[in-house]
Amino acid sequence: MPAPFVCYLRVYEPLGALQGPLAARVRAGLARGAVRAVDAGRRDRDVCLRAQLGVPPRLLPGERADGTSYDGPADVLLADGPGGPGQEPFGPTTLVCPLETRPRAAAALVGFLSSEQPVLRAAALPVEESAVRSRAEAVVAELGDAATHIVSATWTVPLPWFALVDPAERVLVLPSDDAVTAPEAPTRRCYWRMSMADTLARADAGADLLTETLGDDGPSDVLRDTARWLRHFDAGSLVELDYGGLVALMDDQVLAADTSAEDVTEALDALRAGDAERAMACYRRLRDFWAAVAVHQRAN
Repeated sequence: MPAPFVCYLRVYEPLGALQGPLAARVRAGLARGAVRAVDAGRRDRDVCLRAQLGVPPRLLPGERADGTSYDGPADVLLADGPGGPGQEPFGPTTLVCPLETRPRAAAALVGFLSSEQPVLRAAALPVEESAVRSRAEAVVAELGDAATHIVSATWTVPLPWFALVDPAERVLVLPSDDAVTAPEAPTRRCYWRMSMADTLARADAGADLLTETLGDDGPSDVLRDTARWLRHFDAGSLVELDYGGLVALMDDQVLAADTSAEDVTEALDALRAGDAERAMACYRRLRDFWAAVAVHQRAN
């Protein structure tokens, strides 16, 4: 089964910046072994499916049959460094990204209840809708002033996210690149990694430019929301934009030829220069490229 058709914006935070129960759960997860980034979507799906297939079914992962939650080791991604027991020790500067599947699943469930039709909601929910909403909102509320280390989108990449990256720093891994080290299980990935300082600077600059030229709504609003989310985390963090399971919707040639980041950079440069026609041409290329990817949703 392919990975979920989801892309991710992740924050890898220094281990020493984590506090309280989350810090303890992350250290326990590291001792058990980190999850590979390429497996993160499947891990989210497996954890959620196991909750649904339990007897009786659980509404969300990480909860007992009565709806109360339990805290076990966290599933954790590593930006770099050791990946399992018996390897070099983890220190305060080790960059980690907890998957935090439970609160993310709860937020997705709240979104589902707010956006889908009553017939679909009734067919999908194991218990009465008001109880589902109450439990999901309570889990989201547990975050308090904190934020999850991952935000995601399905079937396409939100175009403003490309304003956060340097096009030249894309990492593209195709099966031919991976054959020497892992011929039995080649991985395909497309991602960027950026410092928190660079990411915030780009988000703020892009939002200001888009507000000035296009208004407060749409892309500028997305970038401002993203910047507010990023400011929850330590200044020494690393930010990652990962196509995740979307790579399964594109063949190697399409991935290699993808110029989405370049198109967004050119569009922003055009807006700075007052060249609306060139900016619109860039937008059309982006729209057409990602529409061809997102059309798979209707095919499913």
